[in-house]
Amino acid sequence: MHKKIKYQLLICAAILVAGLVPNREFWARASGCPELRIVFVRGSGGERWTDRNYLEYKSEIEEKLGKTSLKYEFIDLDYPAVGVGLDNLGVTVGAYIGKGEAYEFGRSVGKGVRGLINLVNGTECAGTKYVIGGYSQGAMVISRAIRDLKPEKVIYVATFGDPKIYLPEGKGLLPKACMGKNLSSYRMYVPDCRAYKGKLGANEPYAPMGFEGKVGTWCNKKDFLCSSGVDMGNHMSYIEDSLYQDASKVIFDKICREFGIRAGVLSTHDTAILIDSTGSMSGMIDKYKAEAVRLARETLDSGGRVALYDYRDLADPYEPVEHCNFETCTFEVFARAIENMQVDGGGDTEESLLSASLNIMKSLKWRFGATKSLVVLTDAPFLLPDRDGVTVDEVVRLSKEIDPVNFYVITDWSLGEYYSELATRTDGMVVTDFGKLNLLTDYIMERFDSLPRVEEASLFAEELPVLEVVGGGKVSGDEFRVKFKTNAEKVAVALNDWIVGVLSEDEVTVGGLDFGEENVLTLIPMSGEVSGESVSVLMSEEVGVGFGLDFGLGSAGTQAPRFIPKAPNTGWR
Repeated sequence: MHKKIKYQLLICAAILVAGLVPNREFWARASGCPELRIVFVRGSGGERWTDRNYLEYKSEIEEKLGKTSLKYEFIDLDYPAVGVGLDNLGVTVGAYIGKGEAYEFGRSVGKGVRGLINLVNGTECAGTKYVIGGYSQGAMVISRAIRDLKPEKVIYVATFGDPKIYLPEGKGLLPKACMGKNLSSYRMYVPDCRAYKGKLGANEPYAPMGFEGKVGTWCNKKDFLCSSGVDMGNHMSYIEDSLYQDASKVIFDKICREFGIRAGVLSTHDTAILIDSTGSMSGMIDKYKAEAVRLARETLDSGGRVALYDYRDLADPYEPVEHCNFETCTFEVFARAIENMQVDGGGDTEESLLSASLNIMKSLKWRFGATKSLVVLTDAPFLLPDRDGVTVDEVVRLSKEIDPVNFYVITDWSLGEYYSELATRTDGMVVTDFGKLNLLTDYIMERFDSLPRVEEASLFAEELPVLEVVGGGKVSGDEFRVKFKTNAEKVAVALNDWIVGVLSEDEVTVGGLDFGEENVLTLIPMSGEVSGESVSVLMSEEVGVGFGLDFGLGSAGTQAPRFIPKAPNTGWR
């Protein structure tokens, strides 16, 4: 027997005889397997191990992992990542794709899907956990493969610029996302509230059963491939806009929780505490004093800053009182101020929280990169609008502009639902159980600076462009023509998942087709800085010969062109 094999068998036998269960770290080292693999799936044209997106992803995560004792390795998934040669939307890289050219992209994605499934689900290194990230074509590989991955082996999945993104809250003329509502749990940074489906369709469900809390997606500003915007430059600038850096904080947090690592604070904190000081608040303030002092101490000890204010009602008259701000609040100053806070007044029920919070956010000098929190302690609702006209929308808008400032409202149980909108729209929370105030402090301290999940927009925004296919069919030989009508200024064209150009006409002819294969033409209406929902048509030899056919009529011996479902690739293998 080989000495190495014999030695490993002796180790296993010793463990069994002793009746011990090996811990994760020991087993990983004994078997030669890492505890953690961090996988990246490159975008189109990226060279393995040298792709700039892979290197940035690796650098941001490795910087944080270096502070731990984990045994880990990075893997740049071995798959073609075939290039598409597209620099921006203003340049047509190819009016048409020759025979077989378009299918190379599909084969590339398919190889990536199979490779990722085999890597994660394989029996080699069965105890190893996985973090998976992917950009563009690589994100498509992940969102297609995820439903076949074993969730117990995956810590987190992050997609960037996914052309198959799915965000149901962005659907319709008045999307829920534009009101800050119904945001998908995996929506980590998608500022476009009208982002709904990717330009090449959608992979549903985006976070399958077993992956709850394990999926996050990033779609840059007006990224043409995953938002309603039309900026291809945004698709190319995930590094420059620090999106891998943002994701690395989420990923590192997930890794620390998985392996029980106490990583400490991921970013410094700027925390302002705003207390309703009307007459009825005496008992509530007494209950919160000790926890407020603990929050202040932990924040300051970690290099953060605190501020303390109280408010009542503009009609008292009473302007918000500053006890100390980020520059003047030492621990001693803070503790003394909250201990000596006086309560008085408050004739009517509602108080001027909106005005107070707006003015406090404006007056404080928030630090870039700090996690920003505003903790509100109150037993009353707020005036809506406030006495000086301030609305919830104004407060939320300023919160988002600052970075955002997360609102944490501590209040009576009867007001929990009342404050939920303000907290949810600022990515904060409401706490009504005074027995769990310590958990709120822990939660705030564990939070880290991250980009806002969504930028809310006016409900009366400009209508999105629409497109309707009205006719078409096989012209001759290897050509197919489609006619459409649209109110868009221009139309982007994709053939079999490959963006090939931009049109300003109302028809498109595709040549070099192999009708023995499946051919999908996707048309994307665009106007100004927004794009509408794409329309896809399956082109085949059975579709009526000639031009100008009304869809649904066809001709003798032919079929009408078939529309592709709005959620292609569901159940894709």
